[in-house]
Formats: sequence, C-alpha cells, structure tokens
Amino acid sequence: MSIKVSDYVLQRLREWDVEHVFAYPGDGINGLLAAWGRAENKPVFVQARHEEMAAFEAVGYAKFSGRVGVCAATSGPGAIHLLNGLYDAKLDHVPVVAIVGQTNRSAMGGSYQQEVDLLSLYKDVAGAYCEMVTVPEQLPNVIDRAMRIARAQRTVTAVIIPADVQELDYSPPQHAFKMVPSSMGMSSYAPVPADDDIARAAEVLNAGEKVAILIGQGARSARVEVERIADVLGAGVAKALLGKDALPDDLPYVTGSIGLLGTRPSYEMMQDCDTLLVIGSSFPYTQFMPELDQARAVQIDIDPQMIGLRYPFEVNLVGDSAETLKRLLPLLTRKKHGKWRKKIEKDTARWWQVMERRAAVDAEPINPEYVVHALDALLPDDVILAADSGSAANWYARHLRMRGSMRGSLSGTLATMGPGVPYVIGAKFAHPERPAIAIVGDGAMQMNGLAELITAAKYWQDWSNPQLIVAVLNNQDLNQVTWEMRAMSGAPQFLPSQSLPDIAYADFARSIGLDGVRVEKPDDVEGAWRQALAATRPFVLDFRTDPAVPPIPPHASLDQIEAAAASVLKGDSDRTGMIRQGLKAKVQEMLPGTRHRHPDGGDHE
Repeated sequence: MSIKVSDYVLQRLREWDVEHVFAYPGDGINGLLAAWGRAENKPVFVQARHEEMAAFEAVGYAKFSGRVGVCAATSGPGAIHLLNGLYDAKLDHVPVVAIVGQTNRSAMGGSYQQEVDLLSLYKDVAGAYCEMVTVPEQLPNVIDRAMRIARAQRTVTAVIIPADVQELDYSPPQHAFKMVPSSMGMSSYAPVPADDDIARAAEVLNAGEKVAILIGQGARSARVEVERIADVLGAGVAKALLGKDALPDDLPYVTGSIGLLGTRPSYEMMQDCDTLLVIGSSFPYTQFMPELDQARAVQIDIDPQMIGLRYPFEVNLVGDSAETLKRLLPLLTRKKHGKWRKKIEKDTARWWQVMERRAAVDAEPINPEYVVHALDALLPDDVILAADSGSAANWYARHLRMRGSMRGSLSGTLATMGPGVPYVIGAKFAHPERPAIAIVGDGAMQMNGLAELITAAKYWQDWSNPQLIVAVLNNQDLNQVTWEMRAMSGAPQFLPSQSLPDIAYADFARSIGLDGVRVEKPDDVEGAWRQALAATRPFVLDFRTDPAVPPIPPHASLDQIEAAAASVLKGDSDRTGMIRQGLKAKVQEMLPGTRHRHPDGGDHE
C-alpha cells in the first residue's frame, strides 16, 4: 500500500527513536498533521502555545535528555517564530532538528501568502544542514542527514517541506543515476588527540605550581576524570554557567560559577593562578581569566572550531574530554595539596558563608537572594533546574549547589529572555519521573511563561511525577537591565521601559487547574517552597521581591556599587537616602575580600 511523503517523514522519525515533536499547527503542515492522525500521534505531537516556545521546549528536551530535540512549524510566520529558540540551540551547541512547511511549489516566487524564502532565512541558524524537499526521492536521505548532523555537530538542522510535497505518494530513491540512498543510525565516537600533543600538555601542567581548571558543559561526561585531575594537580575548579551541573558543588575545591554571574573565589583563583586548564568550555569573557601573559594554558574541546579561543593557549587538544583526560592523567606528576589548594578551599567555604549572609540581608518585602538560597537545602537530588535570563540567573548561579544527579541549564550564550518555563516543560517530556523547577523573573514570565503554563496544564497528567514548579521573582522591574543601566551608564531607572505591571501569577495558575501561592513575607518563603515540593500538580510560587537588591559582580568594588546605588530612584529622596545610607554597610557584609575603613581607624577585610 502506498504512503504519502508526510507519512514517511513521521515513520523515519520513529525509526530514529524520536518520541516527541514540539510544535504548533498551521496549514503549511496540514499534510503532516493528517499523517499524525493516521500514525495515532506517534511521535507525540506536543502542542506549545507559540512556535518559539516549541523550539525552546525542543532545546530543553535535548539539553536534559542528551538526545536530538525536534520541533515543527508551519510556513511563513510559524517558521519565523521558531528562530529565537533555534538560535538558542545553535549558540549553546544543542542538537535540534526543525521541520517546517512551505507554500506549494507552484506558488513559489509569486509573492504568495505566507511565502518566505526559508532557505535564505535559515541559512545562518541551520548552516550545518538546511534542505528543502521537492521530490519524494530525496527522502529518507534528507531526514537522516538532518538527524545525524544535528547529533554529530551538536547544532541546528532544518528540513523544509512544501505543502504539496507532503501530499505526494512516497517513492524511495532507486538504484539509479542521481539518486541518493540512505541508511539509519550512527555509532558513538570519542576522538582523542595525538600522543605527542598530550605529552606537551602534560609538560605544561606538571610545570605549574598554582593550577586552575575551568570546565564547561563539554566536561559533563568526564566528571570522574575531572575530579581525578583536580586531585592530582592540587587544583581548584571553576565552572562556566552552562557547566554548572558538570561537577558537584559539595566538593570543597569547586569554586562555583565564573563571570559576571560568578563567585568571588572563581574570580580570585583566575587572578592568582600560573597555569590554566580549560575543559569543554568556550567561556567568552576573557577579563575573568588570567592576564594574557600570566598563565601557561591548555585547552581540551571536542569541537575544532571552538579550540584556541578566549586565551593564548600553549597546547590545544581536540578530543573528547573524558577520553583525553584518561590519556593525560598517567603523564601527570602528583602535586602536594599545599597553600594554593588550601587557599582555594578556604575561600570557597567563606564564599558560601557570604551567600548565607547576603540572603539574610533585610529587603522590602523579600530579598530575592533569600528566596533562592532557601531552596538550596530543599532541592531533591534528582531535580532538573532551569533559570531564565535576568537577575534570576544571578541567584541561580550563586545560591544553588549542584549535588547528586541534579541537572541545570539556562540560555547561556544567546541569553534570551523566556526559555525558563518551556525548558522545564521539555525536561518533563524527557524525564517525566523527575521533579523540575524553573526560576524566572516577572519580565520573562509575562513575555512567555504565563501562556506556557497552559501547556503544562494540558500535559501534566501524562507525567509519572507531576512536580513542576515555576518560581516567579516578582519585583515589577526588568531588573537586570535596570542594574546594568546604573552600573554601566550611571543612569537612574527609566520607568517607562523598566516598570512592569503586578500580575497575580498564582491566581492565574489556579484558574487553569494548576496550583500556586503568593508569598509576601520572608517568614513564609521556606514553607512555600515545601508546599510546592509536596504538591500533586504543577505549582506557581509568586514571590514579591525587592528590585533594589543588586546582582553584584564578583569583581565589583565598593565604589562601583555605591555609584550604582546612588542612581536608584533619584526622584524619590527618601528612598534614595535610605539606599545610600544602608547599602554601603550591607555591601561590606556581602563582598568577601572588600577592604574598608573600620571606625577604629584600621583596615579590615
């Protein structure tokens, strides 16, 4: 019996073990939608509220499953809407395949309704592989290559299928001239550098006395090897934010995140080291790494296109992190855990004390740092975490300690607003048995999260564990940009651009069959987290937080923070005076290593 092209596309996806496609319908993919009906919804069509959310859900699914995420959209506006989520995947090196419709072949070039030049539009985001199917015989090759390239290169690929092609009878490629047959699958592989290059890297690392290690998401599968090499080298380990879950934070030498959202111990370790080993990270901010002539450096990365970036590395090793470290370890000379390692561990322990003090600072009504800090001790060991872009990402980066099999991610490179809620929805389809928590600002919640709660409401009963928590840091301010304006421009808050309406997020959740509560007092924070973690359906926590709590960079000086504070609400003299008087004292408690004059006349840390 003959089948249509659309039937074959879904069949081939099933053969690639694709279980979910995150999508939104439209007439440009009507043929595929009819095929889904004939296929009894296999793979499962997960209906997002917007194509951008479908792409974000595919990214979350891919990030937390390690598999290829697949999304689909109609022609024209639907394909355009996918782009932001697809760029998020591309920039964070996540395998995602987009399947999009197009107008009929007979209408192409005729300025027809919803006709967009998708090959040109997708040329950048799906530059590794973007193909339009114009005859059935192009399949299965096009689907196979899209899946294989996305997985192998950890990137975005796209398949464009005109609406009339979807309705054609499928005929396979023949054993004939200008036909391209195809085959399924690809093996796992772990490339390693040449022995001579590994020996050169060992020489650099053995010569160092103060070794610092920076890891990213590319080190996630090398946890055991990273722990061993840190022990042998007597090194501390900092983590790029996408690699936050690559190593547990309960190891005393793990200094936490690095960068603008990072920790003071990570910053100081980089300032003082004489040797740097970077594993599976393309962390972009050179100013948070050692001075360019300060440290001898080695990089390990599986992607040759990402090697040699960010720092003048002496040895660049292209290879799988775990396999490369296994070959490197026998060549290393064990170093004594002396002053360098002890200082790192002492500074890290002190940092967590500082985080506790910062979380305890009074705010009006609730300190956002306390909201996230209170969650830390309550986290299930198998939780999946997502943070949205904005000041929420600061508190995720600094206050939550990864341990056990916890996973966590955010939009690391694109740093787009809005993926927090769709990420955890994608995660729940990847791991329906695990709890998932999104920490989002009210700006991101209003942009994307509110509507996507409807998706959670539609599907949560399909998950074996219904725990999905969305924590909204509701400060009625686009807070990260507000503080960036103050810190970088010395400008006060520009209310027409920054002020947000106060929305009853928990009430909205309850109105669509979920649960939630608004929290307006610090004393209620921990109890609210416990209530959400015990809930039997998705739960929204609406925390009323103070927009005047600054996301302090780890390298910030007291003078810089005072200058930013002085710009807060210049038109409100009482509020400004309170901040000027109170913030300096608070910051002195909150910044480790800050030197200030004590009333007794002496310098103190």
